[in-house]
Amino acid sequence: YVEMIAELIAETGEARTVDLAARFGVTSPTVNAIIQRLQRENLVETRPYRSIFLTEDGQKLADQARDRHRIVRDFLVAIGVPETIAEEDAEGVEHHVSPETLAVFAKITSQRMTNK
Repeated sequence: YVEMIAELIAETGEARTVDLAARFGVTSPTVNAIIQRLQRENLVETRPYRSIFLTEDGQKLADQARDRHRIVRDFLVAIGVPETIAEEDAEGVEHHVSPETLAVFAKITSQRMTNK
């Protein structure tokens, strides 16, 4: 969720519950429950009648998630997966890959890029 909040803020200047619900295909109450959990974890802040904001910790986590996504996507493209499919597949894979595996993905991708 923090990655999507960061993405919405970058795209539209704000992240609203209704926008998150639309992006994830869930209800607003579902988003509200997750936002409350993220608040308890000090990853987001909300203000009455305002958007959702990332805390410093939330922004760091969003940046890490974006980096993980990029590494997985670039690896998939490097091994021949079409970009559109790699982008979609990376969204699921990035959350389940160990740091060690990510490091190998990055190394293989770098090697393939320098050999082109």
